[in-house]
Amino acid sequence: MSLKLHFAPGACSFVPHVLLEMSGAEFEPSMVKLHKGEQNSDDYKAINPRGQVPVLINNGQPISQIVAIVLYLDQLFPQAGFLPTEALARAQAIATLAWMNNTVHPTFTHIFMPQKFSDLPEVQAALKPYNTQLFRGMLAELQDLVKAAAAKGQTWLSGERFGPLDAYCLTFTRWGTIAGITPEEHPELWAFVQKVAAEPAVARVIERERLQLNMGKPA
Repeated sequence: MSLKLHFAPGACSFVPHVLLEMSGAEFEPSMVKLHKGEQNSDDYKAINPRGQVPVLINNGQPISQIVAIVLYLDQLFPQAGFLPTEALARAQAIATLAWMNNTVHPTFTHIFMPQKFSDLPEVQAALKPYNTQLFRGMLAELQDLVKAAAAKGQTWLSGERFGPLDAYCLTFTRWGTIAGITPEEHPELWAFVQKVAAEPAVARVIERERLQLNMGKPA
């Protein structure tokens, strides 16, 4: 097994980056500098024609898309317990992961890169505040998930084992501060994210990616 992860600091690739670090397996982290357009280079497009991160390569075979990579890593490292094994709990965890990936994530993209959705400056300007409000509501939904897990006595969002939902939760909460959504707006969510960040494997990835959790402007 020869594992290589193409990631960008602070991007959604943080999720498989953390899972690989948690697995204890040897892997090669390969940084893609999005701000320099490295994702659009011929070499990278040969790996992923869509020019996106993450891409996981195992023995020369590339896998893209967060959900596919997470499911693959869950099968590759069953001892890690990234997703529940009981059928209903597993389905519910994957449903939440899919919502995070297909709804929460694109909503932030409308804030951070509105030019992907319109070439009209006035439309781009309108997309940011509208989607910021949507994203704020989604962070509130994440906080509700944190509360529900705590009420059931769960350590993590999908059970007793750390998984992709927890890593994605940290990513979204961090992104929220970029959009001007302060930690004080969702205190239980922020406290949970602090717990996630304190996990040794997560802390190593945060250090490798040189991330700051609160990207908001100081008061």
